[in-house]
Amino acid sequence: MSFVMQIQKIGGPEVLEWVRSPPGEPGPGEVRLRQTAIGLNFIDIYFRRGLYPLPKLPCGLGMEAAGVVEALGENVTGLQVGDRVAYAAPPPGAYAQRRVMPADRLVRLPEDIPDDTAAAMMLRGMTVHYLLRRTWPVAAGQHVLVHAAAGGVGIMLCQWARHLGAEVIGIVGSPEKADLAMEHGANHVIVGAGEGFADRVREITDGRGVDVVYDSVGRDTFMGSLDCLRPLGMMVSFGNASGPVPPVDPAVLAGKGSLFFTRPSLFHYIAAREDLEWAASELFEMVRTGVVAVPIHQRYPLRETARAHEDMEARRTTGSSILLP
Repeated sequence: MSFVMQIQKIGGPEVLEWVRSPPGEPGPGEVRLRQTAIGLNFIDIYFRRGLYPLPKLPCGLGMEAAGVVEALGENVTGLQVGDRVAYAAPPPGAYAQRRVMPADRLVRLPEDIPDDTAAAMMLRGMTVHYLLRRTWPVAAGQHVLVHAAAGGVGIMLCQWARHLGAEVIGIVGSPEKADLAMEHGANHVIVGAGEGFADRVREITDGRGVDVVYDSVGRDTFMGSLDCLRPLGMMVSFGNASGPVPPVDPAVLAGKGSLFFTRPSLFHYIAAREDLEWAASELFEMVRTGVVAVPIHQRYPLRETARAHEDMEARRTTGSSILLP
């Protein structure tokens, strides 16, 4: 028998429940996985709190994992029983020991990518891929501002941006996190995203401002982030850790230098199979060659997911976190 972590109502970490749940048999185009490691991401908290709507309740949480193919449904090609695979895809439900998934959302893992690394990097790493390679194609000599630079996405973003030749400015919440960001690609680190961080960014860039801001914090940092941009710069708001951004008057963007603003989502960028394969292959190459390290600083038993959520909400975590079935 297999177990899952699920919720029956929206709320705090206490609503997570350990439930016996058979995964069932895969249908046409599906496979059943025995999951070996599960990624933990802030988007899971957004679903649990109700910021993002769930398809129905009760419902599982979690958007990424690695595992082994146990069974194939009809019309599945390119995969075999025993293959090691990983995914970052809806619908929520990765907090499970076993799971049925659409085969076209899975990618085969290279032999030199461990399962725990894969579970820690798929959603974050492909997010970094679209942020740097598609939303704003970062080029050598550009200035990049990364909020939460010591978090799972932030660490990977700093390393990859530095590899592309950018001057990376990271914002973190403590001196300890500043050291971590510097170790993983940041050229400059600002401790604290309170009032004045935009002034510090202007000092670092000799008054010019940055080309692009990658902001996963949301409400608390949005207006300050706009003040960090050079004219015609890009504001990329891709998370809501402090809450959703209030409505924005487009005239504000004009007044601050004809700025661009986008609120992207990974799942639109990898909806096409060829885009998923491209993002995953470039991510694997960055990790395999050592350009991007994926430090896993927290490992929790799947049954202790509530504790993991509490730690993440309290910002006690750094790097990546995983759940072990």
